[in-house]
Amino acid sequence: MNRLSLAVSGAIARVTEAALGPYQTAVVRIGFSATWLLFLLRELPHRHELYGPDGPWSFDLAQQLVGSNGSFTVLMWSDGRVWFEIVYALAVLSSALLMLGWRTRTMSVLFMVGVLSLQNRSVFMGDGGDNVLHLMSIYLVFTRCAQVWSLDAGRAARERAVRARGERVTDRTGPVLWGVLGLVLVAVTLAGRMQGDGLIPALLWTVWVVLGVWWLVGRRARTREPRIMLDVVANIVHNGALLVIMAEACLIYATAGWYKIQGSRWQDGTAVYYPLHLECFSPWPGLADLLSASGTMVMLVTYGTVLVQVAFPFTLFNRRVKNVLLAVMMTEHAVIAVVLGLPFFSLAMIAADAVFLPTGFLRRLGDRAARARDRLPRRGGRAPVPGQRAHESPETTP
Repeated sequence: MNRLSLAVSGAIARVTEAALGPYQTAVVRIGFSATWLLFLLRELPHRHELYGPDGPWSFDLAQQLVGSNGSFTVLMWSDGRVWFEIVYALAVLSSALLMLGWRTRTMSVLFMVGVLSLQNRSVFMGDGGDNVLHLMSIYLVFTRCAQVWSLDAGRAARERAVRARGERVTDRTGPVLWGVLGLVLVAVTLAGRMQGDGLIPALLWTVWVVLGVWWLVGRRARTREPRIMLDVVANIVHNGALLVIMAEACLIYATAGWYKIQGSRWQDGTAVYYPLHLECFSPWPGLADLLSASGTMVMLVTYGTVLVQVAFPFTLFNRRVKNVLLAVMMTEHAVIAVVLGLPFFSLAMIAADAVFLPTGFLRRLGDRAARARDRLPRRGGRAPVPGQRAHESPETTP
């Protein structure tokens, strides 16, 4: 009984004392924001046909669909071209800033708004990768994904150095950003423009209030207890969201694998052959012909795909087997990106897979990137920001 109580108390302490997986959540943040940013930039010449006023899915049809399913999109606030350009530009900007980790909590919310607004405007333009991005953009709001590899982490390290010297830390950008976004929320709510089933509008208001309380406690509290309590709550929410992200990735592979098993083409080992010869999925016909020339190779890839997808959730109990299958799946997605011409689907799936990458591997990768960065000439001769541990750099401001 004592061992059980010790184990339970240890598990509770682990979940509440720290935000787990700081490197994994940072990779997920960078991966999904980069995927969406690259997609928006690639489709920049075609943005009006995809999501804008020139698209085949008209504004009236979008209004009817949004009214029936209760989805959230700010593009329904106006059918004007200027408003669309503003939303598209903000989606690009928030993606870039989230990738860099600048004011990450606020940027994660704006990133979610951009993803939901564009995708829900034209729901028939997406694929499986867009569905994953849609879900992950919501989950990222609940994570503390800027503990490492972000501008926020560097800013937190500089603030700690300033406090260690006994100086006062001043932050004007955070309160100004919080105030501007608050005015927008108030104006939109009073104007009756906050559509949706209520979940996303409630989330936007909740995050805005929490950021204000966080800043107020951090600057005005006379004791450390209120800040510690907020950290505990934030850690619990983060760890819960991280668990949901991992479960979502496992669910995607498990359902995909079990549905494939029920298909006759997957059962006879020929399923991979057919997409290789579809015109819309053949950017390199010669390469597709080369890969499908061997019936044995097609059969091995077909059965191997099903086996990997079905088995992956069960391999989480064995780290070595999990890492091997993870490398196989990432390689498979990279091949799909080239052979079938689906780069953004593959990038989205690789970003989702990254939540399972080993911490040691990610640390070595980060160290190599840091050494490469330190070799670059620094403008003005500034010294690099002192290193910080993952748990020492929580997001403290908007």
